[in-house]
Amino acid sequence: MTVAVRGLDVALGGRPVLRKVSLDVPAGSWTAIIGPNGAGKSTLLRAVLGLLPSDGEISVAGADLGRLKPRQRAKVVAYAPQNPNLPVGMSVFDYTLLGRSPYIPHLGRESARDRAVAAEVLDRLDLAGLAGRPMNQLSGGERQRVVLARALAQQTSVLLLDEPTTALDIGHQQQVMELVDQLRLSDELTVVTTIHDLTLAGQYADDLVLLSGGRVAAAGPPAEVLTREAIEEHFDARVRVLPGPDGRPLLSLERP
Repeated sequence: MTVAVRGLDVALGGRPVLRKVSLDVPAGSWTAIIGPNGAGKSTLLRAVLGLLPSDGEISVAGADLGRLKPRQRAKVVAYAPQNPNLPVGMSVFDYTLLGRSPYIPHLGRESARDRAVAAEVLDRLDLAGLAGRPMNQLSGGERQRVVLARALAQQTSVLLLDEPTTALDIGHQQQVMELVDQLRLSDELTVVTTIHDLTLAGQYADDLVLLSGGRVAAAGPPAEVLTREAIEEHFDARVRVLPGPDGRPLLSLERP
């Protein structure tokens, strides 16, 4: 499903955070939101989800998300937060099952199908062997995969991931990004991620949206957005940008 944002304004505590942000995410593609700290990356995802008040238009497949109730919206867009609340003692299976909440009636219980969906997702993410383990006994990489499992259990066509590689070592970062890409292709998902690692963003996303000062400073394919000039201007960093074997940009720091 396509995602479209038009003229999005968000203010927190009376302070403007996003100003007239517009973007288009084609169906089945992966768009990465990049930008310096405080640029409004996470705020953008939370606004799309309806977790923050905003002005502007947000639509998925032409449907206005603002007109949907929270449970309806959760059947369209799934979200994996950067710092999720992980209940102490809750098992991996039960946490994944929370993704089925939009389909469970109020005061009702999960169905056999809900449990089957959760089990299938855990199996696909190689987490079936951890189903009974408490969440607080997982490694960082395992937790990231379980948070993703909960989002996938919602069975939506749009997946929003807020900094999915935060606090992971380079090996687990690559594993998570590869997993997201495989799921996107196999399930025809539309993926939007925020990510601070510019090299990872450039290697995996189809398009990048650079936020700076609450506005869209650049948008397009990685090779057009990740330029030496743009990185120096918006990140205050000196880098060397070289084309990789597939034409995607590779970044390395330059000493002053």
